[in-house]
Amino acid sequence: MTVTGPVAGNDLGVVLPHEHILIDTSSFFVPLAAESERHRENEPIRLSNLSWVRYNARHNRDCLRMLDEEQASHEVGLFAAAGGTTIVELTSREMGRDPVALARISRRTGVNIIIGTGYYTAGTHPRSLILSSVEEIAAAMVGEINDGVDATGIRAGIIGEIGCSWPLAAGEMRVLEAAAVAQGRTGAAITVHPSRNEAGPEDAIKVLRAAGADLNRVVICHMDRCGYAPETRLNILEAGCYVEYDLFGKEGYYPAQPALADGHLPDMPNDVGRIKEIADLIDCGWAERILVSHDNCLKTNFSQWGGPGFAHLLERVIPYMRVFGYSEDQIRQLMRANPARMLSGYNASINPQTKKEGLQ
Repeated sequence: MTVTGPVAGNDLGVVLPHEHILIDTSSFFVPLAAESERHRENEPIRLSNLSWVRYNARHNRDCLRMLDEEQASHEVGLFAAAGGTTIVELTSREMGRDPVALARISRRTGVNIIIGTGYYTAGTHPRSLILSSVEEIAAAMVGEINDGVDATGIRAGIIGEIGCSWPLAAGEMRVLEAAAVAQGRTGAAITVHPSRNEAGPEDAIKVLRAAGADLNRVVICHMDRCGYAPETRLNILEAGCYVEYDLFGKEGYYPAQPALADGHLPDMPNDVGRIKEIADLIDCGWAERILVSHDNCLKTNFSQWGGPGFAHLLERVIPYMRVFGYSEDQIRQLMRANPARMLSGYNASINPQTKKEGLQ
């Protein structure tokens, strides 16, 4: 289900399963400690401060907002020009989700856009959710999938991105439970933003399993953001979920403070590291359960501000995949078959060639 209506799974083409086209993350803004540096907080991004902003995104308000429809259309158009077909847009209501604008962008560019329903981490939850039961939260998700968002008639096509902190907040647990209920009523896939803590994915999966979720239709995102150990990644796969490497184009740096708060050292591979980790999982028989994307969510992630943009996987990463021995069938599976199966509900049987000890 896209913002302009249903599309056959075979027509989704090249899919980015985790992106943000219009988004406002200013709720994560952190004031600078030094008074002498405060002028940087409101500076627009330009070449002279681009490096500083990349390393201090949470301290710059301009970097945290991507809300201009013309600029967003340009970025999506670059993806279309490179051969891209579909973008899954996972911005939540509280962070600037705009179905009507996204429908205009979709018509303008010819790119399918699929929006999500649900809630991000506890810090972004509205008071109404804090006071809501699991059934009420689930009913709201089902309504956005079956009937549309507000009075727009534009329907969500996926549940997520469901945000998880460390440890799981009570509201986050209720949202996970509601997501499982909504999935059961609609058949929609669930995509989960997990904590960086090694136990984070397992905690989310336990809640979803207990609430009756079909784990074959669950995506655990941010393998590269979280830097999980091989055993953790394999445990996610063996539970039946997809793993998603969705920070392609982000080359190695991640702020230490939020990682340490989750009980994890900041550890993020570059694109070659991602390609190698995915190749290891493919060698272990998990090719059908891997998704790839960029998670562009800051202004510096977009091409107009020196970022990789939405065409990065197509233009730069796939050629490197070929250098590292990926077959055309494997590339097609990552970019087309796997996200189409996840979105359309087809569950392939998974027969890993190698046990857990095969990836060390």
